[in-house]
Order: sequence, then C-alpha cells, then structure tokens
Amino acid sequence: MQVLWNEAPLPVSTLVRELAAHKGWRPSTTRTLLRRLIQKGAVTVHDAGRPYLYQPKLRQTDCARSESQSLLERFFGGNPVELLVQLVEQTPLSPEDVRRLRRLLAKKEK
Repeated sequence: MQVLWNEAPLPVSTLVRELAAHKGWRPSTTRTLLRRLIQKGAVTVHDAGRPYLYQPKLRQTDCARSESQSLLERFFGGNPVELLVQLVEQTPLSPEDVRRLRRLLAKKEK
C-alpha cells in the first residue's frame, strides 16, 4: 500500500518491480495481494485503457487508524496505556522525542 500511497496511480508492472526490489516479492505475490486488496475495497483499478492503473481507495491515515485500533484490541485488550508502555520501553527515543511525549502527556493532564 505504501507504494500506491506514494506514487498512485500505477500500472501492475511498476508495482511488481517496486515490491520485488524492496520486499523480494515474486510477481505472483504482488498480483495476489492486489486482487485481495481490490476485493476488500482498499484498492481500485482503472481499466480505461492499457495498462490498468491501480490506486488506493483508502487514505493512509484511515488505514493507520483502523489497524492501530485492531492492534490495540487484539494484543492489549483495548488499553492504550499498555501499548504506549510497550512502545516506549522497546523503542530508542531521542531527547526531542521524550520532550514531545512529555508535552503531549501534559496536555492530556489538563
């Protein structure tokens, strides 16, 4: 999806090439993924000519919101604090990252 969000609309040949280079995927894997994304309504195909052009139907922010909520429910019982604790404990943070988190938490306290 990231390739489509960055560069859509794209023909399948470009998607195959990009995903082979960045993910090591075979062409059949890319085509299978596209077919499934179309079935789920996440990607649309414009067949006004050849080649067919693919583009995301969903915005990246909407997908991120939905997937974040799903992750939160599946692994943390819907408790965002547990997710945040995991992320903070597992992720190297710069001093600026820490300051930003402190500002965010201070806003939440008000």
